[in-house]
Amino acid sequence: MSTGPDLTQSGAGARFDWGLAGAAELGRVCAALVVVDVLSFTTTVEVAVGRGMRVHPFPWGEQAAAYAHRVGAVSAVGRRQVTAEHPWSLSPTAMSRAPVVSDLVLPSPNGSAISAAASATGLPVVAANLRVGHWLLSQGYGSTTAPIGVIAAGERWPDGSLRPAVEDQLGAARVLDALSGVAGGLSVEAAVALAALASIPDVPAAVRGCVSGRELTEGGFAEDVEIAVRLDTSAVVPLLRQGVFTRA
Repeated sequence: MSTGPDLTQSGAGARFDWGLAGAAELGRVCAALVVVDVLSFTTTVEVAVGRGMRVHPFPWGEQAAAYAHRVGAVSAVGRRQVTAEHPWSLSPTAMSRAPVVSDLVLPSPNGSAISAAASATGLPVVAANLRVGHWLLSQGYGSTTAPIGVIAAGERWPDGSLRPAVEDQLGAARVLDALSGVAGGLSVEAAVALAALASIPDVPAAVRGCVSGRELTEGGFAEDVEIAVRLDTSAVVPLLRQGVFTRA
């Protein structure tokens, strides 16, 4: 009996897909996952973990505060809901200035939701930055028997469907660039994602000028974009273990 097409990019050491469905598919067969949500979940995770906070990913919604209460954490809010009494939000700028707390629930509709779902697989899940690829290779991932799945989170159209996002493809491409020499090679999908870098000589300018970057800038959050485009500045690799991001 046919089991349907193989959508897992089998045989490659590093693979690439989009969104929650892509993460679920690669999560079945990969040994580790990288989640890329440049504007702004994974950037904010990097800021928070770098300051010593433990970050709990959680899907966007009203249940985040209740979950935070159950686990003894503070729940972050949307960018525009920040107050002097509650300064923790999805904004990396706000997170860089807010008081350090031991545990933070960081909800978002894309990267956080993907991370929370992926954590249920028990796989190592890392929030993307430029250090991640080298760290994964140092841990022995990237072979045909221990492949790495790189997931671009993307954004959402008004109907809830996935909207591929330039900033996440470029972020994924930078991770894949570090993985390009893996023993198992790149899948075709990963190679195509990586090829985007060749046509973009100025990645920060592209992130500033893309739809998501312009939306944040025009909404008064240009500093969030600037934090996201600072390349090669962090030594932190945020690793999700037992449902919590901490330093690898």
